[in-house]
Amino acid sequence: MNRHTVKRLSSVVKQRGVTGTYFCLLQGQNGHHERIDFLTSQEKKPSKQKRGILIGVLVGLFLLAGLAALLVWLFVCNKLRRPSTKVFSGHMKLADVEYSQILENTESTDFKDLAGTLQETLGTTYKNDTFLSKYHTKSVVTAFSEGVIAYYWSQFDIPVHDLEILPIFSEERVLSVLENNIVRTRSTQGSVRIREVTASLTDSRMARNPTAHDCFFRLEAEEQEKMFSSPGYPVKYPPRSRCQWQIRASEENAISVSFPFFHIEDDCSDDFVSIYDSLSPDDSQAITEKCGQRPPSNPLEVTSSGNIMLINLITDSEVQQPGFLARYSAIPKSNATTCGGVLTADTGVITSPLYPSSYPPAVDCKWTIKVPAGRNVRIKFTLFRMKEPGVDTRVCHKDFVEVMGTKYCGEIPYFTLTTNENVLDVKFHSDGSYTDKGFSAEYSAFDPSNPCPNKFACNSGRCISKELRCDGWNDCGDMSDEMMCQCEKDQFACKNGLCKPNLWVCDRVNDCGDWSDEAKCSCEKNEFRCSSGLCLPQDVVCNQKRDCVDGSDEANCETSAAKGTCSEFTYMCKNQVCINKLNAECDRVNDCSDSSDEAACGCGTRPYKLNRIVGGQNAEVGEWPWQVSLHFLTYGHVCGASIISERWLLSAAHCFVTSSPQNHIAANWLTYSGMQDQYKQDGILRRPLKRIISHPDYNQMTYDYDIALLELSEPLEFTNTIQPICLPDSSHMFPAGMSCWVTGWGAMREGGQKAQLLQKASVKIINGTVCNEVTEGQVTSRMLCSGFLAGGVDACQGDSGGPLVCFEESGKWFQAGIVSWGEGCARRNKPGIYTRVTKLRKWIKEQIGI
Repeated sequence: MNRHTVKRLSSVVKQRGVTGTYFCLLQGQNGHHERIDFLTSQEKKPSKQKRGILIGVLVGLFLLAGLAALLVWLFVCNKLRRPSTKVFSGHMKLADVEYSQILENTESTDFKDLAGTLQETLGTTYKNDTFLSKYHTKSVVTAFSEGVIAYYWSQFDIPVHDLEILPIFSEERVLSVLENNIVRTRSTQGSVRIREVTASLTDSRMARNPTAHDCFFRLEAEEQEKMFSSPGYPVKYPPRSRCQWQIRASEENAISVSFPFFHIEDDCSDDFVSIYDSLSPDDSQAITEKCGQRPPSNPLEVTSSGNIMLINLITDSEVQQPGFLARYSAIPKSNATTCGGVLTADTGVITSPLYPSSYPPAVDCKWTIKVPAGRNVRIKFTLFRMKEPGVDTRVCHKDFVEVMGTKYCGEIPYFTLTTNENVLDVKFHSDGSYTDKGFSAEYSAFDPSNPCPNKFACNSGRCISKELRCDGWNDCGDMSDEMMCQCEKDQFACKNGLCKPNLWVCDRVNDCGDWSDEAKCSCEKNEFRCSSGLCLPQDVVCNQKRDCVDGSDEANCETSAAKGTCSEFTYMCKNQVCINKLNAECDRVNDCSDSSDEAACGCGTRPYKLNRIVGGQNAEVGEWPWQVSLHFLTYGHVCGASIISERWLLSAAHCFVTSSPQNHIAANWLTYSGMQDQYKQDGILRRPLKRIISHPDYNQMTYDYDIALLELSEPLEFTNTIQPICLPDSSHMFPAGMSCWVTGWGAMREGGQKAQLLQKASVKIINGTVCNEVTEGQVTSRMLCSGFLAGGVDACQGDSGGPLVCFEESGKWFQAGIVSWGEGCARRNKPGIYTRVTKLRKWIKEQIGI
């Protein structure tokens, strides 16, 4: 190192008020350390000053860079390696201790003395174990109940340098130490004997000290209903809340808690409510853990198996929500556990205990259904939901329903079982942890010689319309309606024996299930196959022209992004840069450098947590919050629409462009947002129309360009039941076979009356080529088909203008279509035709800027 550099640095040091000689070690080029002397200002040589300044600056920058790197390294290391805290909770059953209600008071001397004795016992036990003694920091007894049972938690803190032992720090190890020592010994006073102990790994945020009085509550449940709420309700709960409610009832009762209002941040890793069939947050006694928002039509309701319950509220996210309001009461244990019996009626209904509320833990039931001799039993489960974390549904080793020797658990769609005799046993079992909605089932007696009068009898026991036999769809659920079929002239015979419409061959959808309908559809080596199955020359790919009808030849072109060029198949950012990514908008990934693809994504979400009700088509409150009902003059509901912003709705032009000019007068229309029942006005926002903008190219004969924008007289206020739907970019793809939903209050059958309750129907996007075939060429590029070629499900009169919406993996709902026209309702080979929103997206933006 140049010595004159060192002299210059000494001057800088002295100017900051530091004198003397300093030393540091640097690695030289020869591999040896060099000593650097910071000299006093008297040793400077002015003739070399300029050179010294330059080198001094460089060395200074080098030192600063090194210091910055060291700080970053320390920060990263500290962030990645932090001490770990392990908490285990459980209970201890005590022998030779008489229970007194005074033990329920954590301020009483009796509680403090007994809790102190047990805490000391736990501490001594851990101290005597060479492994646990290093990390145990505290144990706290939180409560006592009849038995006598003591509830506790123990905390272990593992420093950074010992983090490698975490994999072996298990609840099995802790439990083994407790069982091998504490159960066979007495406390230090020799007055307490513990005959049973449990230990379960617990979220450390739920380790509360009942004597701290920091958001800790003791409640007594009685027959008369009482209430409590989360802190800050109904405005918002505070961040980093750690709240706990211990609820007790008299020994002969159980505890029922319902939440008429429940709105917690929709991320259970940060904010959640956990409920236990215990006074300890022991996972083996957990009833449920919930977050999100519940609609009033589907409130959270839980029941304990005994006379105790523990409720925890944990909040960590930066976004606070209103919280919850809870009602609790004591109910006789018999109400919660009495179930089963002998049933001799020809028809009936059985449900899990307390249905539709969650069933309680630790319950067993058995129903014996006996019908007259010569008849058999059919049982149809209309709802079945018994989900539990970590359960293999093939084994069902926790909660289950057992029928004819087979156990069922998890969430199962509508299914039917039948017997070969006149007696059927149905068993229900719930273990000590995690409960769910349960089940509802209808049973009936039937004549085995004619099990489905005037219908087709599925092997599963289900009865379906004879017209659904051999139509290519699995209506039975077990494919028995599609077996042993003689294919018609307009059907394709699959290798597996199924019959599918000829129009489905080579449409790139595995309709047969064994790909035999797509087996002989490949193009030549020098050809490209469109999504529709059409083969075109390879050079059509990525030539900035739509050669395939569906645009699939331009859908995934790397060259577009590389060249920075745009086409109708690429997503254009606000800064005019194009992104060659399928459905880039609102997918929670910033693809655009200006983040414009994620800028307007406050749409397409359903605030309420909703259960899937199998078999029912009535929509739940808040299930489709963008749906709007349009009322014309005194005619009531006439058309549907969807919310796309606070001021604008999207609908169909044919609702307004008619032979009567009255239909295009905005003042003649009223809009109803947040509606589910046409006869109920609760929570509904009524807004008159201010303006109607129908597409100027709308054709009343062909229904081409069937789209209209509706401006409201005053803006909407978004609520749990009123939300906008996401509009897809013009490059957005909705592939054939994709399941979507159509909603509305239209007629429930062709020629029928309009529905009172909002209806929903699951339909599939149908390949454009197939759609054009079945409609005899009436479909334009501004239209798309959705439904089922077999018929049975479709939009109908009164649904016009309503949305066809599809759920994307990003968690957002997008509007793919607008209900436009169709031949009849739900007819075979006559699917519903919808206005294709992507093709008119540019027009929407030009008109209203959205």
